[in-house]
Amino acid sequence: MKDNTRLTPKNDILNALPADDLARLSPLLEHVDLPHGKVLYQPDVPIKHVYFPEHAMISVVAYTDEGQAAEVAVIGGEGATGVSVVMGSNSTHYENIVQLPNGGWRIKTKDIREEFARNGALHDLLLRFTNKLLVQVSQTALCNRVHTVEKRLSKWLLMSSDRTESNEMHLTQELLAMMLGANRTTVTRTAIVLQDAGFISYKRGKIVILDRPGLEDYTCECYEVIKAAYAQK
Repeated sequence: MKDNTRLTPKNDILNALPADDLARLSPLLEHVDLPHGKVLYQPDVPIKHVYFPEHAMISVVAYTDEGQAAEVAVIGGEGATGVSVVMGSNSTHYENIVQLPNGGWRIKTKDIREEFARNGALHDLLLRFTNKLLVQVSQTALCNRVHTVEKRLSKWLLMSSDRTESNEMHLTQELLAMMLGANRTTVTRTAIVLQDAGFISYKRGKIVILDRPGLEDYTCECYEVIKAAYAQK
């Protein structure tokens, strides 16, 4: 494993650790690529590593018995995947898949459990992140129930941009359909609505946010609720 004694992670949780804590964890952390489509976890399969993304974005996806899928949360550089392993579980009920690529850090499950058990800074940071993730999941459930598909897409694009720190995203119709719980025709129609309003450009799987202030004004209040929750220290 590489020497990480001067580790400068671009992940909010790792970056918030006191210097001594980060120095203790550094030899246990491995920097990894997180390419598009990489499956980090599958339902009910033991979790071997917890990941701390940098500018990558991970989709947390739920499935029905019939194979229907819906995204229930996204995780980026503000957090970590697989936090269920420090809450007493060995696995997750959901698939975790990289949707927007970049690098990140990972640590073995046994190592993060040992650090969590110290009841130190990482313990508190992971608990606070888990609370924020619950806000996102809960607000997403409400959003999917009461808001239009156009509002939901605009919220998702803003959240994706926040996590990747980019206004340009390469997104397949399959991903957008899963995220919206819609078919491809609805995805195309919805993206065209936002494009005609001047908020985005949409062409061949590439979406560029052209008018972020306008998109923020247009989207539903769920975006601000989630954003405010994650801004809390």
